Amino acid sequence: MLLYDISKLDPETQNLIKNDYYDLFTRFPKNLFSIGADTKTVKGQELNVLTGIQYLAPYRISGLNVCASAGVAKCHIGCLNTAGRGKFTSNQIARLRKTLFMQQYPKTYKILFRKEIDRLIRKAERMNMQPMVRPNGTSDIRYELFMSDIFQDYPNVQFYDYTKLPNRPLDIKNYDLTFSYSGVKEYQPLVNKALERNMRMAVVFRYKDNQPKTFMGREVINGDKTDIRPYDKQGVIVALYAKGDARNDTTGFVVSNNNNNNGSK
Repeated sequence: MLLYDISKLDPETQNLIKNDYYDLFTRFPKNLFSIGADTKTVKGQELNVLTGIQYLAPYRISGLNVCASAGVAKCHIGCLNTAGRGKFTSNQIARLRKTLFMQQYPKTYKILFRKEIDRLIRKAERMNMQPMVRPNGTSDIRYELFMSDIFQDYPNVQFYDYTKLPNRPLDIKNYDLTFSYSGVKEYQPLVNKALERNMRMAVVFRYKDNQPKTFMGREVINGDKTDIRPYDKQGVIVALYAKGDARNDTTGFVVSNNNNNNGSK
């Protein structure tokens, strides 16, 4: 018997679960975090940081929107959910199950989330590294609304995320947020709000070559060298480069930095 209500999923996904992944959806996940196993966060180990990152099914894939501003920013079209190993069906299904687990069994989910932090801490201690947690690997959930007790209970763990919501609190000592840019016209009021707050801002550029020195009058740093954003100062532009479906994005979410438009403003 399925443990999850899959009625809000699209018919194709429902059939895929029933025919090929039924057993997986009769039980809870054993783990939520990828720890030192993906190209995004593994670079942080060069800075003596071990990161646990949680990948969920983004935007409306689960039937409920877990990326509140994705529609206006158009980032759901080029979402890094399709980058690297994430494009494979087995990984997409695993992310979907974790998302349904979080939505439909929040208390049990929170218990497992704590266990995952403890697992990360133990591994970091063995490796003599600093543990960090990125809850929103492919989502934009306001974890401060229902995880504030966890932030308080783990003061020596640095949590961090990217967000498209510029009104989220920036005063939680161990929860660092980086605003995520999009050039879509309708999204600019949110960009302006983030600029007013002097938030660190991640911008996805189309090409790795020709990184601009400035963007919107702000210093640009290379964000692909490491994912450890809490070590970056506020007010800078963090240059990331298009991966997966984002390489073909034409919505304005991905910024062109070719010779005709170097991304500087």
